[in-house]
Amino acid sequence: MLCKNIRIFCIGFITFVNLLISPVMKFVYTLAIEAYSIILKLVAPINSRAREWVNGRRDLLRIIEEKVAPGEKRIWFHCASLGEFEQGRPVIETYRKGNPDVKIVLTFFSPSGYNVRKNYQGADYIFYLPADTLLNVKRFLDAIDPVAAVFIKYEFWYHYLELLHRRNTPAILISAIFRPEQHFFRWYGGFFREMLRFFDHIFVQDKSSADLLNSIGLTNTSVSGDTRFDRVAEVVSRAETVPAAEHFAGDSPVLVAGSTWPPDEEIIARYVREKKGTMKFIIAPHEVDSKNIGRIMKLFGANAVRLSEYDSEVSRSLNILVIDRIGILSSIYRYAHICLIGGGFGKGIHNTLEAAAWGKPVLFGPNYTRFREAVDLISIKGAFSFSGYEQFAGIVDNWLTDRSSYDFASEICKSYVSDNEGATKAIIDYLVKHQIIRLSVPLS
Repeated sequence: MLCKNIRIFCIGFITFVNLLISPVMKFVYTLAIEAYSIILKLVAPINSRAREWVNGRRDLLRIIEEKVAPGEKRIWFHCASLGEFEQGRPVIETYRKGNPDVKIVLTFFSPSGYNVRKNYQGADYIFYLPADTLLNVKRFLDAIDPVAAVFIKYEFWYHYLELLHRRNTPAILISAIFRPEQHFFRWYGGFFREMLRFFDHIFVQDKSSADLLNSIGLTNTSVSGDTRFDRVAEVVSRAETVPAAEHFAGDSPVLVAGSTWPPDEEIIARYVREKKGTMKFIIAPHEVDSKNIGRIMKLFGANAVRLSEYDSEVSRSLNILVIDRIGILSSIYRYAHICLIGGGFGKGIHNTLEAAAWGKPVLFGPNYTRFREAVDLISIKGAFSFSGYEQFAGIVDNWLTDRSSYDFASEICKSYVSDNEGATKAIIDYLVKHQIIRLSVPLS
């Protein structure tokens, strides 16, 4: 009884503290947004990323107000960057099929997402997201006046969510994933939890995320899975050939290394030196600027050729093909025997699912634990991680020589993707039920 009373007291005390903290946090949050914008403007002359962010938002609200035509019916999709866009893309394109008369507004927070997809044909309006201040938010929402707002995976902006809530505009979060260490689940997280409560519905990737939300009283949730599975399956079904890569691969076993960074490339270069003639390699670096491509060409030497300089008469005899353009990696994975996913020696690995969808075994560096699909594939032995050259060489050699081991990993990867498709349908079903979408084309 005493323990129960102490628990009730603690909960009550924490609730009281949060009630006091919330208005302060809201004030601090607003100041932080303003300060962030000012700091970016100050560093823009010496920092290219800050400069893009600032230049992209110059006169942004005026441009939006001038471009958006009056009298239209519109829905708003928001993503932080390119990865979140790819997650939301199946929902955006399914919405478009069912509602050709509704205009789609697509916004990005980061220049990297906006610059790559600013000409995307699946949306009618594509903008940067104006900074989350009360005046900006009011002008933006007045201009686009959406029937609903769909946020993809991340991006919790207080003023946007609060004003959408006040306007009775449905706000939906899709493909979300939550972890216990996030602010929402801390004793001081009242302000952050309030943002989540502004959502009408939250679609999460896994049960553990739903359980976390339930623990703070949020039950307007559904475990729908990750829309990226639908996206990569669609990419595979529609992928175009890359003739130079296909010619280069021929009948040889090929390791395709996607979104690589220097630590990944140095390990591959050592394998090339020590295992000459074992297989061919296609290197698709994360950065394709001329300086980085030059560095990679120097690393691999005379045995390498750039995709842009590929000559079918002479290049096939070489061992290394370096991809010096973006946008084709997901198609190039089809020519792989084995796939290496880069980034595992930095902040984290890149897209594993693009390779797995082709039924290709994958391997990557040690920093993969924040990525559910990588953890899953490791656990079911469709993927392996390496922390250095010896482990890398051992995994590759095994897959080259042990056919049953290779076939097992290959089938695991392909099945993993196909078994996890369906998130898009769950989200679309919700939108149909709540009359946010009219689905004139059945979702297969």
